[in-house]
Amino acid sequence: MKLNQHTKVVEPLAAHDLGIAQIVMQLSDLRLTSLESRQRRNKPPKLPSRKVLQEIIEGLAAALFPNRLGLPDLKDEGIDYFVGHTLDVALRELLTQVKLELNFTADTQSQLGANQASSALTKSPIEIVREFAKTLPHVRLLLDTDIKSAYEGDPAARSVDEVLVCYPGTQAIIHYRIAHVLHGLGMPLIARMITELAHSATGIDIHPGAVIGESFFIDHGTGVVIGETAIIGKHVRIYQAVTLGAKRFPTDEHGNPLKGNARHPIVEDDVVIYAGATILGRITIGRGSAIGGNVWLTRSVPAGSNITQAQMLATPLDVPAHQANSSHTNSTNPLSKEVTVAH
Repeated sequence: MKLNQHTKVVEPLAAHDLGIAQIVMQLSDLRLTSLESRQRRNKPPKLPSRKVLQEIIEGLAAALFPNRLGLPDLKDEGIDYFVGHTLDVALRELLTQVKLELNFTADTQSQLGANQASSALTKSPIEIVREFAKTLPHVRLLLDTDIKSAYEGDPAARSVDEVLVCYPGTQAIIHYRIAHVLHGLGMPLIARMITELAHSATGIDIHPGAVIGESFFIDHGTGVVIGETAIIGKHVRIYQAVTLGAKRFPTDEHGNPLKGNARHPIVEDDVVIYAGATILGRITIGRGSAIGGNVWLTRSVPAGSNITQAQMLATPLDVPAHQANSSHTNSTNPLSKEVTVAH
């Protein structure tokens, strides 16, 4: 063969040996060791797929909002067909993922010698998916209230359509609303994977077990954390870097954290929580309260409270928060007044 300056010379692979065979062997040894430590040597876990779940969520979102999240060239006469076809594909894929989680849960419980099966194991995969599908109209209604709340609460929003297609808080809430239903149907792994997809994309971490009422608005959103047992009422607005977290974890006699205990805050209706606030423990934020930016709060506050960082710094730790609030309510300190947030 005649070579010229444009001819590539392919050198033998041995000249660039990357040691892949040895790496594969080492990884195999580590994998088998891990399986043996979990008594799974002969039955490796087969888990739901993050990639497939992402496709399912995109399909469900397109079915819920076909004109804005569906195909760009969708015609009015074809919308119902598109919605039906998209739901059929997404729900069939979800059925496969549900089967994987149920099998994984059964295997895990068998390995642990669990005496009681979870409620999900008493239902067939098709029953779970069918129940989930029936909730989709209600999920759409809830999302409409969330989107409307964001539009009305943000002077920078030009339309509800902009809120739906642009706002990271809306994206995270769509994932959460869908995941919360699956969590309630006994699919905690799939539900957690769905909200973690939103967490990765938006920086907003909402546990699917949290209970959140209608008209929920997360403005900006980056760094928001909402824990598993948090309860949030209606018409609540929170800003970036807000944490609704646990103060401490109860443990068993061996020092292991107990699972499922109520350990996150209760936020009642019409509450606003400004950027950077950290609210920890099973405390209650009373209806209509405003929690100022960067406040660290570990005590309940009554309805109508206006808690600022200045108040918290000036209050001894052993003074109940409602007394601290009342002592500052009539103060002339401008920091005790709610500040309008610029957009």
